[in-house]
Amino acid sequence: MIYEPDVTLTDYGLAIMCAIFARVLLRLDVERPALRTWFAVFFTAAGAATLLGGTAHGFFPDITSAGYRALWPATLFFIGVAAVALWLIGLVLRFPRDTVAAVAPALVVGMIAYIAVVLFVSQDFVVAILGYLPATVFLLIVLTMVYLEGRQREVLLGVVGVVLTFVAAAVQQGGVGIHPSYFNHDALYHVIQAVALYLLFRSATWLVAQKPNPGPGGL
Repeated sequence: MIYEPDVTLTDYGLAIMCAIFARVLLRLDVERPALRTWFAVFFTAAGAATLLGGTAHGFFPDITSAGYRALWPATLFFIGVAAVALWLIGLVLRFPRDTVAAVAPALVVGMIAYIAVVLFVSQDFVVAILGYLPATVFLLIVLTMVYLEGRQREVLLGVVGVVLTFVAAAVQQGGVGIHPSYFNHDALYHVIQAVALYLLFRSATWLVAQKPNPGPGGL
């Protein structure tokens, strides 16, 4: 029995999408392999989070059950990994190798702190949002800067995709759904997120194929 079929099935759909996106990216012959790697890490982590989260929603509704207590922290962990990947995508796009290397330890420390909060303080989804939000804002700023420099349509798709992730989060946190039982706010959140991820994937396939500048974004 699936307890929240709308949420679970849309979660699984997102997981399949993300797996396909990551695989396609890794098979591309690209000019920017580091950027490709971090986009692939992002989609892989996002897919793992949706797979685990969907399983928790659908088959372990009791938050005191062993299954939920194992799946939900793992879901939050992979959301944290996706956030780190977003930071690195933005850094690789705009900054030289030395800057990326200098910032990387801070991202590791931040990830450790995030895991500590999840394990010992709170496992509310708002923790994941607070951990994910700064990285998303940073990537939005970077993609906007890249778009304004060249006005490429493919970069604009990425900007729109990131903006849609904010729309999706607002829908989820605001409890806006189509039907309370058959297609609730979490399911609608997943559908909007699917569009956002597709647009970001389209942008990623273009970005990783471009030759890096000798200065910023030189990885």
